Amino acid sequence: MAEEIDLETSVEAPPVRPVARGPFALAANALAAIGTIWIFVMMLVIVADVLGRNLFNAPITGVAEVCARSVVAIVFLQVSSAVLSGRMTRADFFVRGLEQANPRVMRLVDALFALVGAAVFLAILYATWPDTVAAWRGSEYFGVQGVFTIPTLPFRAIIIIGSAFAAAAYLAVAVSHLVSQPKDDA
Repeated sequence: MAEEIDLETSVEAPPVRPVARGPFALAANALAAIGTIWIFVMMLVIVADVLGRNLFNAPITGVAEVCARSVVAIVFLQVSSAVLSGRMTRADFFVRGLEQANPRVMRLVDALFALVGAAVFLAILYATWPDTVAAWRGSEYFGVQGVFTIPTLPFRAIIIIGSAFAAAAYLAVAVSHLVSQPKDDA
């Protein structure tokens, strides 16, 4: 089976070119770095919980609850950096063909995709805002009362911040696609 694959004629992915530089990109990358560090810390806590549970019959209380919320928070911390660096998932088989056939249309499709992405994250921000305000005013917690509780506000705030950054990143990408000139037009 491996002999059937012709590695010489395989098509390489086009090089990724960052869309934005400057303070906004730096802030988006800082959020992504926080998310990466959070993953590492979460991994250490999970390993410690598993070891404590199995070796000492003493699990760490609240690991499952915090990790469940952390996954969502990490995604929202890292999405704007992925958008700005051009690393969001897309159907390359469609994109490559269209880009070769008509770079102008591909530029418009990319801009439209970015505008839809911005709209999605603005909708998430809009939908999350009332719950975040309620969590702020009502001191909302999750967990089991008397066993383990943690405030929901930081996690909800991360969704708000991440959504705002992702929407702004998508808008920057849309503008970049609309003002850029494809190689065939130059």
